[in-house]
Amino acid sequence: MYLEKIKTKKGTKYFLAHSFREGKKIHKIRKLLGTNLSEDILKDRMKKAEKLILEEIEKYNIIQDPLEKELTNEEISFIEKLQKESNFKVYHLSKEEWNLFSEIFTYNTNAIEGSQLTNQEVKQILKDDKWPNEKSKEDIAETYGVDDAILLIRETREHLSLELLKNIHKVVFKNSKDFAGEFRKRGEEVVVMSSSGKIIHEGAPQSRIIGLLGNLIKWYNENKNKYSPLILASVVHNQFENIHPFADGNGRVGRILLNNILIKHGFPPINIELKQRLEYYRTLQEYQKNKNLRPTIEFLLKEYRNTKKILNK
Repeated sequence: MYLEKIKTKKGTKYFLAHSFREGKKIHKIRKLLGTNLSEDILKDRMKKAEKLILEEIEKYNIIQDPLEKELTNEEISFIEKLQKESNFKVYHLSKEEWNLFSEIFTYNTNAIEGSQLTNQEVKQILKDDKWPNEKSKEDIAETYGVDDAILLIRETREHLSLELLKNIHKVVFKNSKDFAGEFRKRGEEVVVMSSSGKIIHEGAPQSRIIGLLGNLIKWYNENKNKYSPLILASVVHNQFENIHPFADGNGRVGRILLNNILIKHGFPPINIELKQRLEYYRTLQEYQKNKNLRPTIEFLLKEYRNTKKILNK
């Protein structure tokens, strides 16, 4: 790290700067320390800024193999044991089951993000092309969009790529967002806040999106035949949500991506219910803060059982 000085009309501005390589790209982080600072204040602020820069780098650092560092062999065995104890079996869906799954998934995944459509209204839109009165056209458009995205991941052979991510986003939001299918542009940063104003999540800096996604894709391709599909899907989903590459719509794209990874390995898709939203958020935060994958695995196994009950009614 190094100190930068920039002279202005009001005096000298001080920055603490750090450059680092990510893939083929060089990134630079700068923290403003202040203007016309005394030596003691400058030293104190440099220490604080250095800590912030290191935290930012670590926060969005996707290492070569997350599981080698974040999960021990004992923990991986525990996860596989959980799967067996849950009597989880791979099963294949009929045409009718796929239609039902798409209905319940579309309702829940949009409702998690604030859609005001009811389960029955989603069913009428998808089955009968009947639009409810006095409901948001955006919600209706995204109902069709999620349903189409489920069909997309059923038909595509791609597991994980930049183009696939953009295509999923484009399909879901093609009639509701003018940036459908486009990653965040320069200057677009994401901060997710609770109703009380508390910061829940910050997306990765826009300048690092492509590099971080590239690292994730590389990790997946190197390990897709090594780990359980549940572990692969959990890592990819959590890492994707941490990066938050789109200005909006990351939750829905992430949950569709989760299912794409599962079905590409012969596993059935999974529906995350609206009523489980808070627990779902807790698993994402536990991974983001502590790199703990176990809550995600346990949550997905529980939601798998719930999904199967609904499909088998």
